[in-house]
Amino acid sequence: MLLPVLKEATLITNIKTISVKIVLKNIHDMKNHSGKIFTGIVLLAAALINNPVQAQQFNSDNYLSKPKGVATIILTYGERNSMFMTTFSLLRNWEFTAAAYLYNDDNDPLTDDGHSTSLYAKYMIFENKAKTGGVAVKFGTGLDPGYLDGSDRANDAFKTFWTNAPVTIPFFDNAVSWDIMPGASVTRNFGEEQTTAWAFTYSTRLAWYPFDPTFSLVGEVYGSEGDLNTKPEYRAGLRWEPNQYSVFALSYDDEFGGDKGGGFELGMMIFTPPFFCIGDCND
Repeated sequence: MLLPVLKEATLITNIKTISVKIVLKNIHDMKNHSGKIFTGIVLLAAALINNPVQAQQFNSDNYLSKPKGVATIILTYGERNSMFMTTFSLLRNWEFTAAAYLYNDDNDPLTDDGHSTSLYAKYMIFENKAKTGGVAVKFGTGLDPGYLDGSDRANDAFKTFWTNAPVTIPFFDNAVSWDIMPGASVTRNFGEEQTTAWAFTYSTRLAWYPFDPTFSLVGEVYGSEGDLNTKPEYRAGLRWEPNQYSVFALSYDDEFGGDKGGGFELGMMIFTPPFFCIGDCND
């Protein structure tokens, strides 16, 4: 009787040992998997410290300045470049923005392919009664990566000073919104000859809301002509605006007749309640 009991006890012990090993292995695998996820999040966050110096994931901007006191945080992660942008509506109809770009020319996010920064201000000149269209003016330093070719965009971006005028026109009972943004730029010490380069910049974006204001199909074209002449680029994508505090977008960007487009890009915008401004945020 003792031998069968000992065999049964040994079998139970082995089963428990195997079960414990399986559980420990699963925990170890979960830790490895979590570690990979955490590493990916860290790399993504690092990549996001750096498209538009014209606001939001799309290069074109609209006329709108956020209400006084609102802060906007924009993060994008793309194949060519990634961006971190913060905007503060410190005064009525005014926005002040700082942005940083991280470039990725070799498809390896761990290598340093250059970076640039931008500072600019925006003033909303006019808004229609329905608050669906208007005119604004912007001016600052540093350009969107799509406006600068090759290594120049990393070396000369902060030597560039620019201005443009976003105009938003609604159509078909606000089912379609058209943004037009002509502008000009001047870049000091440009290229090998260290010349002063002037350019006319252009950008136009069309957004179609097929169902409701929360979902839109967006397409745009932008580029520059002049001393600083870049191949025009197109960008198309989907934009989702689930509430008044957030916007998410997925887009694809490429050059017309070129191979240095931005590729795929994910982006998000976060808007805060009014909290930081000069004077009373409620006036």
